[in-house]
Amino acid sequence: MTPQNPAERIIYKTLILTWPFYAVGALYVVGPVLAWILGAIAALSLYLGPAMRSDLRATGSVPPVIWAWFAGMFVLLVALWVGHLDWGLGMKQMIKSSIGWAKGWALLALFPLVGAVLPVRREVLVRGQCVIGAGTLALAPLLLSAPYIGLPELIFTSPLKAVGGPGPEYFSVFLYTFDPASWTPRWQFYAPWSPFAALLGVVMVLFALEEKDRKWMIAGLASGILMILASKSRMGLVGLVACTIGPRMMPLLLRGWAWQITASLTASLAVFGTAIATLAQDAVSTFKGARADSTRVRETLQRIASERWQNEAFWFGHGTVQPGSHAVEYMPIGSHHTWYGLLFVKGVVGFAALLVPLVWHTCLAMIDAARNPRGYLPMGIIMTIVLLSFGENLEIEAYMLWPGLVLLGVHLREIANGDRTNGSK
Repeated sequence: MTPQNPAERIIYKTLILTWPFYAVGALYVVGPVLAWILGAIAALSLYLGPAMRSDLRATGSVPPVIWAWFAGMFVLLVALWVGHLDWGLGMKQMIKSSIGWAKGWALLALFPLVGAVLPVRREVLVRGQCVIGAGTLALAPLLLSAPYIGLPELIFTSPLKAVGGPGPEYFSVFLYTFDPASWTPRWQFYAPWSPFAALLGVVMVLFALEEKDRKWMIAGLASGILMILASKSRMGLVGLVACTIGPRMMPLLLRGWAWQITASLTASLAVFGTAIATLAQDAVSTFKGARADSTRVRETLQRIASERWQNEAFWFGHGTVQPGSHAVEYMPIGSHHTWYGLLFVKGVVGFAALLVPLVWHTCLAMIDAARNPRGYLPMGIIMTIVLLSFGENLEIEAYMLWPGLVLLGVHLREIANGDRTNGSK
């Protein structure tokens, strides 16, 4: 796999250096820097047109959904400013939060723009992810044995934390951590915590399924499954099944016999519906009970965020997360859930600003997945992002989701150009 232009070289080198960047605590810095550099190149390419060097020339116009992403992210910035003014948080905090927006929410628009405009091939992203997987497998013996041979959890925290971020864990290098509920080891690999590592494992599996070289495919699949299992995350297990199978079921929507079977199964609910509902309730209870303390904290955070949003700051939110009490283990109010977090921090305006482009892009991916295999990977990525939004805050994790975001842009370009295969052009 040889990158064919500077944009591909930058992306591929950044991907294969994921573990070295993590080893020096630099991943949180690399993501936003990459977004703004490549975003500037994409904007320059659009502006210069034919005057741009041929291997970086824009491959087409900006798709409408990308404009929607930019509009939505700008509305989030405006909501942030209004929230800060409403609550008198001061100019210093407003500047700090705006910088946080540039390192978080802005990436959700910049990276798809890069994929849609610059000549980046899908195969480069796929191979880069599998290379990360091979590195993960190479380090797995050390990581998995670390808690049993007496190695420390935390290796060090990088001085790069001086640039500012959500917390020191974003700049720290861990071999493993202990689950406070069961006091058993969990692994987070190159993510800031274990549940996020599981979703990155799902992304790894999705990319690996499109790798044409079997050795690299096996490396990617094995690594992704390892990350999901070793993180001990329930959300990761759900994602592994739903995000891989779901997109491949979409073509059935265009098959008459599939609708006939669905109608028959629906009719059978009159007989078996009660039993199925009972089984589903038991499954949900078992799922929540697997990590009861975590479920309790998340539900309490969501309830507090919802009540305070409705009663205190309906339209533009509180401007920032706020410290939580002992009842939520001192977790910030507005964290651990993108949608409740948006309502609490940026109000209903911020909620709509993310919802509209996300739903639009999801519909595009679903429609294309039903028509063409090229839609499987982008739909899986979108499903992973949606799943992640119900357990984490997207804006502080966009710096690690960037390969998937670039792929979403590449997919839009494939649709516009009429590519019929999985990104062969």
